[in-house]
Amino acid sequence: MAIYLVRHGETEWTLAGRHTGTTDLPLTQRGEAQAAGLKADLAALSFARVMVSPRRRAIRTAELAGFAGRLEVDPRLAEYDYGQYEGLTAAEIDARQPGWELWRDGCPGGEMPGQVLARAWKLLAGLPLSAEDNSVLFGHGHILRAVAAAHLGLPVSFCASLILKVASISVLASEHNHPAIDSWDLTQPAAG
Repeated sequence: MAIYLVRHGETEWTLAGRHTGTTDLPLTQRGEAQAAGLKADLAALSFARVMVSPRRRAIRTAELAGFAGRLEVDPRLAEYDYGQYEGLTAAEIDARQPGWELWRDGCPGGEMPGQVLARAWKLLAGLPLSAEDNSVLFGHGHILRAVAAAHLGLPVSFCASLILKVASISVLASEHNHPAIDSWDLTQPAAG
């Protein structure tokens, strides 16, 4: 069994470095091309489950990647709720709260790191356990990092050590019955 994690394509806010949780932004034209570019990498694979965040940037990425009509929308794949930090850059947040770290401090009016990790655990608990069944999860940078930490059984602070670019594919698997990362943050050459 492998779990494929796919981050959505580019949006205006990812370009600007803004924290995008609950704001439902569309993909840019380049983001649409990035999402379509994922289709070739995923087409040869078989998936028992195709799950997607309820945000349109993730849904559109999944559709352009070739999964329209197969999507299971799951709110547990929604991005971190940044609360009062929604739409702000890391520099703007640091000006309000010097030394702020997402995976330690969480977000006022939003989620705390442990809540995000708990969502990831619940999501993983519902995936197929058969060695033959793969799943693909279309989501966002921070929630997908939390899914990786949950899969590995690591604390949420591990997420700060992971980078996840837009329109990337990562693969979680197991090696000798131990949870493992098979590949991480694989991206296509820039489109456009």
